[in-house]
Amino acid sequence: MNCRELTLTLWVLIFVSTTESSCTSRPHITAVEGEPFYLKYCSSSHEHKIEANTRRWQKSSGSQKRVELNPSSSPRIGLQDHALEFWPVELNDTGSYFFQMGNHTQEWNLSVIRRNKHSCFTEKQVTSKAVRVKKFLQVTCENSYYQKLVNSTSLYKNCKKLLEHKENPMIKKNAEFEDQGYYSCVHFLHHNGKLFNITKTFNITILGGKDVSLNCSALLNQKDILYWMYDNGSDLNVHEEKEIRIMTSEGKWHASKALRIENIAEHNLNFAYNCTVTSTGGTDTKSFILVRKADMADIPGHIFTRGMIVAVLTLVAVVCLVTMCVIYRVDLVLFYRHLMRRDETLTDGKMYDAFVSYLKECQPENGEEHTFAVEILPRVLEKHFGYKLCIFERDVVPGGAVVDEIHSLIEKSRRLIIVLSKSFMSNEVRYELESGLHEALVERKIKIILIEFAPVTDFTFLPQSLKLLKSHRVLKWKAKHSLSYNSRFWKNLLYLMPAKTVKSSRDELEVLPVVSEP
Repeated sequence: MNCRELTLTLWVLIFVSTTESSCTSRPHITAVEGEPFYLKYCSSSHEHKIEANTRRWQKSSGSQKRVELNPSSSPRIGLQDHALEFWPVELNDTGSYFFQMGNHTQEWNLSVIRRNKHSCFTEKQVTSKAVRVKKFLQVTCENSYYQKLVNSTSLYKNCKKLLEHKENPMIKKNAEFEDQGYYSCVHFLHHNGKLFNITKTFNITILGGKDVSLNCSALLNQKDILYWMYDNGSDLNVHEEKEIRIMTSEGKWHASKALRIENIAEHNLNFAYNCTVTSTGGTDTKSFILVRKADMADIPGHIFTRGMIVAVLTLVAVVCLVTMCVIYRVDLVLFYRHLMRRDETLTDGKMYDAFVSYLKECQPENGEEHTFAVEILPRVLEKHFGYKLCIFERDVVPGGAVVDEIHSLIEKSRRLIIVLSKSFMSNEVRYELESGLHEALVERKIKIILIEFAPVTDFTFLPQSLKLLKSHRVLKWKAKHSLSYNSRFWKNLLYLMPAKTVKSSRDELEVLPVVSEP
């Protein structure tokens, strides 16, 4: 038998009622701090004749004894006939209250809850009310006990003002789905020169009528019977469809019988509709149960607004943080290296931190470039930051095979620093460049750092493979801005150099000898 449990989404249906009795009949009561509140004894006609001096109000908190209440015990307490008034009620008013008149005593348990400071209403004091779509919806703001003291009343929907009247604002209409929401009646009243407000909130749910068809099917013999069993006391909206039987190739009957429930109401929920098959072998029953899904009411506007504000602020903070990390990426990496004392040069077996490639011919037109390569770079990187450079003129013994020496020194270096200028290329420099490119692009054993000592507008003299690297690893020397050890040029160069534990021997703001830009 193919049976299943049907899960149905329904809204809570509660008729809107606005009548309110001024006396307090419920023994357990909840109030919101900061609002006027009262307890009133529901007296009979003959009890009104009892003299006022025989009426007493008392309070007890926990194991404490009863304490008599009167206006002299607290300026917030007021007595009116059979009523005890609070102007306003506070959290410490929680407890048990007793009204004694003659030989009769009535007790109430009062719980005062904290006000929600971020909303126009307190969720624990919301009354759920509902009406079906297209049916009559009425929301009336009235408070019979305080009515004579009320100056004005405002009606809010999802904490946005809809109406304001001196008397009782109300809504009367045929319900639409967009009418769903939280409706708060706020009464404003004066007492002893002070302004108070009383709030009553309704959670209005708009319901849509829904039909459902429960289908029961089974494989039967000729004399087997298929039928529905249900009795929930109100079956006016439940209808059985005609049974359908189809002969199968196996000589059995495939039978199905639907149960149609129209305009599902509360009494149709959590009730078993039983599909039963009776045969010579016995009886088999499967049950269908309609249940209500979790309430899918819209998120209140004030909660949605706060959530959107938090989401936007979080997004802005993340964007700002990412932007700052991008802008100060180099500084953050250098700080991390210094903090963690990272050193990438301990286990790679290489002798030099960088091989410096530059134009070797010291002509008048490239004298400053030569000075930068053989004096400025070693002074800063070696003496100040503790790196070890390979300078050809300084570290290569004359008389050897130049080509072999250059290739060997580049293999022993972790970086290849190329100082570019207009007159950069020569046969010797070209070999250094090609050897370094082979190590960087093919062997992947070295990284290339390009320093543009003088502005170069035409890079056609460089190998095509190097031009692919230049947009990522080109540092521009600007004499006016690159003199300080703490300048952006040296920070970027240190960022591209291997991480190494360095103890600076000079002040960070020391200024280098001036080398002007050509």
